[in-house]
Amino acid sequence: QVQLVESGGGLVQPGGSLRLSCAASGFTLDYYAIGWFRQAPGKEREGVGCISSSDGSAVYADSAKGRFTISRDNAKNTVYLQMNSLKPEDTAVYYCAADLVGCGDYVERIGLYSWGQGTQVTVSS
Repeated sequence: QVQLVESGGGLVQPGGSLRLSCAASGFTLDYYAIGWFRQAPGKEREGVGCISSSDGSAVYADSAKGRFTISRDNAKNTVYLQMNSLKPEDTAVYYCAADLVGCGDYVERIGLYSWGQGTQVTVSS
């Protein structure tokens, strides 16, 4: 079965950190860019960032710049989202998606991705 599985979410205090994982099964991530997205209650799903397949470079939404880092370990068929200095407004369900096109305009293709169950991140004191 071809799927991406997100994990690593939880409850964290403001200012804390979490590392989310996006693990692929049934296919290899090597040739895919991987986008991270999130959806807060009552809001549309939005892009957080994306890591390319070619050189591992990443792009980030303004809300994530300087706080979040995306990395990949192709040997483990997994992509990570390291989130530091978390804020209450980061509370959302986080999803990852695979894209053969690359990271350019990845958010514009949000309607084309297949989604997993996501992982809940709650930032609260």
